[in-house]
Amino acid sequence: MAPMQLTPASRIQEQQSPSMSSDDSVSPLRSKIFAAEWPLDEQIREIASTVPSHSFLANPAGQYSCIYLTQFVKAFSEKHFGRSFSSVRVLDWGCGKGHVSKLIRDLGPGQVNSCDLFSGGGHSTFGQEVPIIKHFDIQVDPLQHEYILPYDSEAFDVLLSFGVLEHVSNEPASLGEIARVLKPEGLFFCFFLPARFSWTQWIARKRGEDYHDRLYSEAKVRAILSGIGLEMLDIWYRQLLPKNSVHYPKFRMFERFDLFMTEHTPLRQLATNIEFVSVKRR
Repeated sequence: MAPMQLTPASRIQEQQSPSMSSDDSVSPLRSKIFAAEWPLDEQIREIASTVPSHSFLANPAGQYSCIYLTQFVKAFSEKHFGRSFSSVRVLDWGCGKGHVSKLIRDLGPGQVNSCDLFSGGGHSTFGQEVPIIKHFDIQVDPLQHEYILPYDSEAFDVLLSFGVLEHVSNEPASLGEIARVLKPEGLFFCFFLPARFSWTQWIARKRGEDYHDRLYSEAKVRAILSGIGLEMLDIWYRQLLPKNSVHYPKFRMFERFDLFMTEHTPLRQLATNIEFVSVKRR
């Protein structure tokens, strides 16, 4: 089904659960972290400003969404595990340009592993310019297989997907590997999944830009997690306003407005992303 073609009945069904949260302990913390004012990473901005493919990271609005998402990863991980982030082992799965690995590393986890498919494709670490990775000496583990991860079972407390899951060739197998390498009670954070009824996705497809070959709804996300031992803790829409290419004069004010619209109004259905955090049960 093409984006935006939503029947009245299915629209009502999608809107029946305003918060979409399955764990009331997660949503308030997420709202608090997202609404806080965090500093930009000026080191990343400086490097990104010299490389056209990294321009969205030089744009405050573009970088800021990654800033508060990584802050949320730290805050919720500490709450969930009941211990300092300095004892948490993190995997940045499909690390790409390396900015998320850098941001997470700066928050002081016990260990960060970064990995990406060993490919010449433009979105792989190994197929593009990577000045952030080089400047900060981020070691990237090359993945020789499309979905098999070269890590022991139950190796990580936290696994991050920042715009990765929607690009894998074998979604069930990749999710199975994610569940395998997570420790019991480990967390899988999945961000930047393209939402099914996103207005930006609809425009992109009208222009013939099929960057994402599949789009996601809450029902689809729950379906793909079922049967692999990952339990949904929280799911939400994010980013109604475009961020990467638009320079807002007061980007934090626009971000707060955007967060309000996606959290408290039916317009969230048209947001760019649907995101979630899940846990591996024993």
